[in-house]
Amino acid sequence: MDQDLAHKRPFLFISLIVAISYPISFYINMPDLVMIAWKMAAVGCLALYALRNHHHGNFLILAAFLSFYALGDGLVEFSLIWGAIAFSIGHIIAIYLFSRYRRAQLSPSQKALACFIPIIVPIIAWAIVRSPTESGFDAALYIFLLAIMAAMAWSSSFPRYRTGLGAILFIVSDLLLFSRFKIGDDNIILNLSVWYSYYFGVFLITTGIVQTIRKKGT
Repeated sequence: MDQDLAHKRPFLFISLIVAISYPISFYINMPDLVMIAWKMAAVGCLALYALRNHHHGNFLILAAFLSFYALGDGLVEFSLIWGAIAFSIGHIIAIYLFSRYRRAQLSPSQKALACFIPIIVPIIAWAIVRSPTESGFDAALYIFLLAIMAAMAWSSSFPRYRTGLGAILFIVSDLLLFSRFKIGDDNIILNLSVWYSYYFGVFLITTGIVQTIRKKGT
């Protein structure tokens, strides 16, 4: 985060500053709307970063799903259901983008992991929620969609240890979030882990996609 980054990629720089500083809002008194705007700005600036000088094609698709993630960040503070809907739309758009960049060849282990993720992750989510009721199945259904997104990211031609890893971090964040629903909101380490694994997951997804699209010129 030096002056060169601030000059060449201002929205990326602002996004990092906003995201890193956002947890301060957990511990100071400020209007709820200001806190929500602060939260939404982190990924919102990543969407602006995607759009800067790239108002066409796959950059628009990237900006679209990032915008729904940012919207979900805000809506979840009012309603978990509406927040989940916004994130789900974002995942569907991301899956579409990843489907346009299928990796030509996958090793057997890579194929196995891509198939394994959508199976095991919902099971883990359901086990964390530990509810045979509608809420437990809703959590498993939502994270199944997230897991498909992650599997598609991992098996795409985007950098696996950037975009693929970022999608895995997104899963980790949501599993930790489900744990927080059971444990409570008072665990500082858990709160920080949820936020930073989510944000840096989306950050890695974004930068990996932008890097590849720029190289390929598509």
